Amino acid sequence: MTAVSRLLTGSPTDVQARRPAVHVSLSRVGVTGVRKVVRIRANGSEQLFYAELDCFVDLGPKQKGAHMSRFEEVINEAIGQVVLSESPFRAETLAQHIAELVRARQGAERAEVTIAARYPEHKPAPVSGVQTQEIYTLHGRAVACDRARARLSEDGFDGAEVERILRLVPVATHNQRGIGTLHVGCVEGCNAEIEAATLLRIVESSMSSEIYELMKRSDEAEVVEKAHRRPRFVEDCVREMIRMAVEEFESLDNDVFLCARQRNLETIHQHDVVAERHGMLGDLAREVAGEAGPARHVTVREWLDGA
Repeated sequence: MTAVSRLLTGSPTDVQARRPAVHVSLSRVGVTGVRKVVRIRANGSEQLFYAELDCFVDLGPKQKGAHMSRFEEVINEAIGQVVLSESPFRAETLAQHIAELVRARQGAERAEVTIAARYPEHKPAPVSGVQTQEIYTLHGRAVACDRARARLSEDGFDGAEVERILRLVPVATHNQRGIGTLHVGCVEGCNAEIEAATLLRIVESSMSSEIYELMKRSDEAEVVEKAHRRPRFVEDCVREMIRMAVEEFESLDNDVFLCARQRNLETIHQHDVVAERHGMLGDLAREVAGEAGPARHVTVREWLDGA
């Protein structure tokens, strides 16, 4: 389980902008399963699209977390722009708009958006002419990087937008049940003994608290108190998994593959939040140690192809 606790004060610095305890960049941080209905008016007719979106940004080693609320704001803004347009709906165009806006608002080097938009079409059967309804899906995917930042800066976006702090509520707190995943990959011939219990210990230790299927009331109180004594975002959990994995497997070769992923099941939103980091053990160890140099984000597919 992870606990998300934020003290809302008059300070202009929010939790996400602080320095993380573990200075490791993250491959992807964002939201998944965002569902929207897009209503398009064009040529005098109206068409409905049911869209599911995933939005991610990368996260540098010195930024604690992404601003999750901005993903929702950007998606709504981009959909509003598409709705106002008289052009035909294109999933890739909407994905591009969202990716560029997300990257600017989050101040990230890279943003990635995928969209699956389902919509109905009516067409006659080939012989009888009976009208049938078919459901189709439009897929769109876009990535925004440095060139997108330049274009948006010219268009008035500064990426350093300051978030308003609510003063009426002194503390905003909620719990999220987290699902952590840790993959360790060794090339053929590797004789390392990697126990499932070790991976489980790392994953559970990265979160605010463990959870249990059967508990007495005293157990429940201890779990909740423990979680709120060390509140952690998805980003914190992934960084802790990487840090502990680097320590645990330091005796292994540098070409061992690591992938840490955390998905928190939101309790007060319809979507979930996700963070992940993948790469080679040697690269991650150097990054954890604070050594200079660009971070390499080797994917599982790249590692498998190379192995």
